[in-house]
Amino acid sequence: MKIPNILRPHVDGAHDHEEDTVLIGTCHPDGFAQITPRGSAQIYDDEHISLWERGRGSTDALLRDGTKVTAYFRKLQLRKDGILPVGGIVRFYGTATVHKSGPVYDKVWERLISHERKRDPDKKGWAVLIEVERVEDLFGQPLTLE
Repeated sequence: MKIPNILRPHVDGAHDHEEDTVLIGTCHPDGFAQITPRGSAQIYDDEHISLWERGRGSTDALLRDGTKVTAYFRKLQLRKDGILPVGGIVRFYGTATVHKSGPVYDKVWERLISHERKRDPDKKGWAVLIEVERVEDLFGQPLTLE
């Protein structure tokens, strides 16, 4: 599934604005959702969202190869500007792969904002790529923007 290009600067810049948020959702074995904000979330390429996992919270235990992940992004201004319908919300559904070394690991680290790098000064974290399978608006309708 291709991620709409118009969303790239907004998702990549979500960490710059308190009211813009990227939340990552996974599922505990008991069925409860684990929802966490991720300042490291970025559009990696046309089909992937990346993030840097520092391994300090409970989400790190859930993010493994094959984990189903929902990324929820909200930016009210995109609704006002007519780019996103219904609340300026988009959901990305996909599957995670973990990269603890190699080119993907290096690229995600290099693209991290300085604030996120400072939170992992010894570079003990790892990269996660989410291969996006669906992109939907708040009503669950496919989102096809350009």
